[in-house]
Amino acid sequence: MSKQTDFSNLDFVRDFFHRFLPNSQVVSLAISLVAGSLLIYSLAGLLMPVFASVVIAYLLEGLVTKAEPRWMPRLAAVHLVFFAFLTMLGFILFVLVPIVSEQTVQLVQRIPEIVYSAQTQIMRLPDMYPELISQARIREMMFSIQQDLLKYGQGVISGSAQSFAGLLAAIIYLFLVPLMVFFCMKDKDLLIGWFAQFFPRDMTLTLRVWQEVDAQIANYVRGKFVEVFILWAASYLTFSLLNLNYSMLLAVLMGLSVVIPYVGATLVTFPVLGVAYVQWGMEGGNDFMYVMIAYSIIQAIDGVVLVPLLFSEAVNLHPIAIIVAILFFGGLWGFWGVFFAIPLATLVKAVLTAWPRTGQGQIQTFNSELP
Repeated sequence: MSKQTDFSNLDFVRDFFHRFLPNSQVVSLAISLVAGSLLIYSLAGLLMPVFASVVIAYLLEGLVTKAEPRWMPRLAAVHLVFFAFLTMLGFILFVLVPIVSEQTVQLVQRIPEIVYSAQTQIMRLPDMYPELISQARIREMMFSIQQDLLKYGQGVISGSAQSFAGLLAAIIYLFLVPLMVFFCMKDKDLLIGWFAQFFPRDMTLTLRVWQEVDAQIANYVRGKFVEVFILWAASYLTFSLLNLNYSMLLAVLMGLSVVIPYVGATLVTFPVLGVAYVQWGMEGGNDFMYVMIAYSIIQAIDGVVLVPLLFSEAVNLHPIAIIVAILFFGGLWGFWGVFFAIPLATLVKAVLTAWPRTGQGQIQTFNSELP
């Protein structure tokens, strides 16, 4: 009986390969995925400006496509969208970044004061709760925190020695990336036609996967940009009305936190409430409580109203799948892997959905013959 079962298992494997290997569409899809993954993984360090330009041009292409058939030719739509992109880039670089940088420097300069205040509060714990914690344990904890801060400061100082190289690379990116974005949008058909000659002719399955991924990613990216803007604007207005220090810095962190689902909202809680606590303290009237209530309301509106409204037609992934994608692609490509974790997870889902499957009867027969 065991030999018969083994032969049945081998027959199932043989049928599986006979079913898929001769399928030219499956082979084309596999070649496209493998070639694209190897190209990005091996050349990401060298051609990062090119990859960034292609991604930005792809994101802006949706605006060009919407403006093109309505009231202007494609070239005029490309120029209009590119001008809007440069305007937004200029606002970020010359308005938003200086304010955030100034508030970041102010916050860093106050770190010794914040550490001393926290140390004073912590040293009061043994007197308040002597049965839970001792003075020796508090000193040990504070020494460990001071050592960690010292190592972090040394890392910042050593990293500043490479700031010139980083500044030079940023200047090169600032000129190269917008230029390549413009030409990627302007000559889209020409570039796609040139790359298409290197791919197999039978691309029906690959095109079907791309159409699904394109629709899902377009909805996701459009909704994510709107969500980031709304959360940033609402947070900045709220924090400014409450006279919270570093309101622009905290608002930017609030907006960027939605880029990393579930994890970002948790991480941004600590700086917001930490700054409010240092500014007013638990005994500073109702200001600290107002910040907590306002922060909770903003997060609730984002989760209950904005996310269902903006992403009703976007990617439909289970929270576990999203967390796994963040961990996997973040470990593989760092920050950019985390940033594009949802689109990459959508690609994986589309491939698994479109991939041909064996018949249900074969699967049931195989399962019934397992020992």
